Amino acid sequence: MIDWDDVRYFLAVARGGSVRAAAERLGVNHSTVLRRVAQLEERLGALMFEKLPSGYRLTAAGEEVLELADQMEASSHQLETRVFGRDQGVRGLLRVTLAPPLATHLLMPDFADFARLHPDIEMDILSSGELANLTNREADVAIRVVYDRKTLPLNLHGVKGPEVFGGVYTSRDRLTAWRAGAPDPVRWIVISIHGIPDWASEGEVRTTEVPFRVTDAGAQIVAVRQGLGMTTLPCFVGDADPLLVRVPGTELHMYGTLWLLTQGETRKTKRVRLFTEFVSRRLAAYAPLLAGLSVSRD
Repeated sequence: MIDWDDVRYFLAVARGGSVRAAAERLGVNHSTVLRRVAQLEERLGALMFEKLPSGYRLTAAGEEVLELADQMEASSHQLETRVFGRDQGVRGLLRVTLAPPLATHLLMPDFADFARLHPDIEMDILSSGELANLTNREADVAIRVVYDRKTLPLNLHGVKGPEVFGGVYTSRDRLTAWRAGAPDPVRWIVISIHGIPDWASEGEVRTTEVPFRVTDAGAQIVAVRQGLGMTTLPCFVGDADPLLVRVPGTELHMYGTLWLLTQGETRKTKRVRLFTEFVSRRLAAYAPLLAGLSVSRD
């Protein structure tokens, strides 16, 4: 019989285009990937890949195997989710994926409360800029800001949460200095490679055409705290920071709506149901903060 693990390694090389990419995706070394692919080729009696300077290309036999391997993977995921869905215990692993600002600036205290309530649930909080695939069981629950509900995959079950708004912020000290006529230029601070955003020309404060760009939200917040200029932030981040203030004359803008997303049989497990119900209640309580209505600003 064909070893399913060998097929997984084959799929990783086929999708990544190289042994190195497959090794990084699977968290193994280069030689392990080569050995697994060689085992599959020996079992099937055919070469799966052609080695090129640019990477690995599927042979005709590899193309045929890829189609069947995709089907095997889909069946494996379906089997996992159905069995997982029948698990009504509160012991086990729960994987939650969400954007870093939601984890760091809003929900981590709630995750800690849930973990204390259910000490037998092992929690993995996957907070990164990448979207985990619920269908492939990369996560059990996704907390996402969705601008258009129609973009949600039809196979996902969603619990709608509050709307999320953002505003334009600068440091309190920088705004005070600007009002006093300080000559220092005000820069726009963004996580972007694009031109000057629309919000940079709104309100009473104007920015220069010399940008300050960063690659992550953490650096963005530190930069605006340092008084370099102004930036756009979710209200739950900017309003909760005592060092920041909304830029006078600017308007709030809507990012989208928070959704708690689960997939198929997974949502029927007790630990997933307990978590989604718990977080849904906490999000409802945060609605004013998420909408920028919780505090008055200068």
